This record gives sequence, C-alpha cells and structure tokens, in this order.
Amino acid sequence: MKVSCTVNGERVEADVPSRLLLSDFLRHELRLTGTNVGCEMGVCGACTVIVNDEPVRSCLMFAVQADGATVGTIEGLDSDGRLTPIQRAFHERHALQCGFCTPGILMTLAALELRNAMPKTETDVREALSGNICRCTGYQNIVDAVLESAP
Repeated sequence: MKVSCTVNGERVEADVPSRLLLSDFLRHELRLTGTNVGCEMGVCGACTVIVNDEPVRSCLMFAVQADGATVGTIEGLDSDGRLTPIQRAFHERHALQCGFCTPGILMTLAALELRNAMPKTETDVREALSGNICRCTGYQNIVDAVLESAP
C-alpha cells in the first residue's frame, strides 16, 4: 500500500506492507531511530510520536493509517539544532539515565505544549506522564525538569 505523509516537516511517500507498524516505518524505512519500541503493546510510551498534534503510540498504529497525516518524532523536536526548553531542562536536571524512555516522554510533553496544557504542579506532571514508563530515574528529576521548563 502507498503511504504519503509529512514527517518532521518533510513529505514522505513509500510503498509499505499494509500491516507495517508506524514505529517500524519510522525506524526501519525512514531511519528515524529515536522512536524506541519497548513493550510493543502501547503500555510503556517509549514509541510515542505526534500525529496531527496528538500523542500516539506508534507501535499500535499502522503506517498506512498515517496516510495524509503530519507526524512528528523526536528528531524533529529541536529547532535548527538548538534544544527546546524542555530538552535543555532534561539535560540540566539529569532527567534521564539510559535515555530509552526519553523520546517518548519528550513527545508526550510536546503534544501537551501544542495544546497549551503543560502541567504546572508536581501532581499534574506525574499524571500527564503516567503513560510513560521509566525504569531508571525514579521520575523526580523528570518532574523537576518539566516544572522548570513550564512557561
């Protein structure tokens, strides 16, 4: 099947198997390996990308479902090679350890930012990121980074 979409601002067209997952399309066909695949069941959040301004688990979506859509991945999050405020805060607050979950967390937050819904309290941050599992950090530095970068 043919899929045509915009990924990180660039138009992409490809022939793909009808059952190819969006995560596999991004990673293997487009070589955008920042989208990580963890649980492959939509539970961990590592594969979160933004599709038409909404956070989506790319391991639960077929690539052909993105036909005509605008897709954003972690590779498109920065601006001309400059880190966004949330990326800077993650770096400065040591809000990552192994980094496997970080792209999904950042994309979840980017989707919230698009809706002007960035969490403002520790409780709100923890709720907003409840669908993103991190096995390394204990979350406190992640919460601190989000609160530090909130407008």
